[in-house]
Formats: sequence, C-alpha cells, structure tokens
Amino acid sequence: MTLPKQLEDAVSRLQEALWTIDQARKKPLSLESLQEWLTALTDYSFALSEIHQMNNESIHEKLHEIAARVHLKQFRSSPRKGNE
Repeated sequence: MTLPKQLEDAVSRLQEALWTIDQARKKPLSLESLQEWLTALTDYSFALSEIHQMNNESIHEKLHEIAARVHLKQFRSSPRKGNE
C-alpha cells in the first residue's frame, strides 16, 4: 500500500473513532458506554500514532535528501553527549 493510501486510511480511522467517541459521550453513563468510549479512544490513539509515525518517516527522508544535496557525509540522528 502506498504512503498516501496508508495516510488516507489512518485519517479515515481517526475520523471514525472521533465520531464513535462523540456518540458514546451522548449516551447515559454505563459500563457499556464507557467500554465503547474507551475502545474508540484506543482506536483514535492508534490511528493518531500511525499518522505521527508516517509524518516522522517523511520528515526523516526529507532530511536525508537535503543532507545529500548539501553533500553532508554523515547525518546525526541524535545529539552528541554534552551538547544537549
């Protein structure tokens, strides 16, 4: 699956989870409504995490492209000790 398709699927799951969260909030407080809310919140968190991961991967790839264009030999991914 291509990255745009993966992102589209994750956004769709995120929107679906938001709708489910909203619907669960409107229900009277019960064990069932809390379970629906928690399940939807979990789905929302997973979708958001996936979107965040794709965003980070995209940024990482772009940084490597920029480093290659300016002829950097090494691209540090973490700060050196003492320079934090």
